[in-house]
Amino acid sequence: MKAAICRRYGPPSSVTIEEVAQPLPGSGEVLVAVEAAGLTAGDARIRGARAPGGMGPMIRLVFGLRGPRRPVLGREYAGRVVAVGAGMTQFRVGDAVFGITDGMHMGAHAEFVCVKATGLILPRPETLSVPEAAAFFFGGLTAADFLLDQCALQPGERVLVVGATGAVGSAAVQIAHHHGAHVTALASAENLDLARQLGADVAQDYRTAPPPGPFDVILDVPGVMPDALARLADCGRLGLITADLPSMLGAMLRPGRGEGRRLCANVIKETRQAMARLMALHEAAAYRPLIGSVFPLSEIALAHAQADSGHKRGNLVIEMAPKA
Repeated sequence: MKAAICRRYGPPSSVTIEEVAQPLPGSGEVLVAVEAAGLTAGDARIRGARAPGGMGPMIRLVFGLRGPRRPVLGREYAGRVVAVGAGMTQFRVGDAVFGITDGMHMGAHAEFVCVKATGLILPRPETLSVPEAAAFFFGGLTAADFLLDQCALQPGERVLVVGATGAVGSAAVQIAHHHGAHVTALASAENLDLARQLGADVAQDYRTAPPPGPFDVILDVPGVMPDALARLADCGRLGLITADLPSMLGAMLRPGRGEGRRLCANVIKETRQAMARLMALHEAAAYRPLIGSVFPLSEIALAHAQADSGHKRGNLVIEMAPKA
């Protein structure tokens, strides 16, 4: 099978297309023919061994010293079951599915991937196109976890989303709007109309002076607003999605129960319950992933370059060649 291989950390050109052995499903596993896969900021960070302050060495410790131990990156996918392992009852050959691979094994940037049937895999609804299904979980799960769980968003609160038309930001604007918040979106000038279409009450060019607030919740996706805490209301919450190590440790060690401004920067929960909540939001017409650019597998290095730019719109999706 064809797969995108990253054997050494480096620039986008370090990802090449190679022929590798097709995996075989073990007991309790399904083999999925991947139709499309998301390419996220996380994939780009792993490929470049690049992370927010203090966390770069952690990538090498977790994923490999000089390059990923598992050279096929990618976690979010959409496809069809083409084989099942022993003891399989949940899925059958031909089922349309989508989901998230194991965090350490990854493997979705390939024509086939094996996943556990008891893992983060769901039947794919007809309401999602294949690219939408491949991009469904990354931004949506992150936005929902930060807004609803970590920041405990309430109806009527004032929300500022920084980076409002990327993968996470576009999901956050939709979810905050659905939950009755007054949403201010910061985005590039060319994306302001898009931010309003997603549900923002106010859309402003991020290159101008930020609105003074105060805001009950600020969701800073790229982690670029240095005075965000000062723009919070007295009991406001700052959701820092791209957080450095000191911020993450501070959020974990000081959970912020009670009065006062607080920082939210914990790792999101990837569970079936979180996936089901996001599906319920989709079914309520409250969330649909924004698709930016779609690339064939052969051009995955270009997708990595766009992810590195920091100015992509919505989600990047890699499409596989149709199976014979």
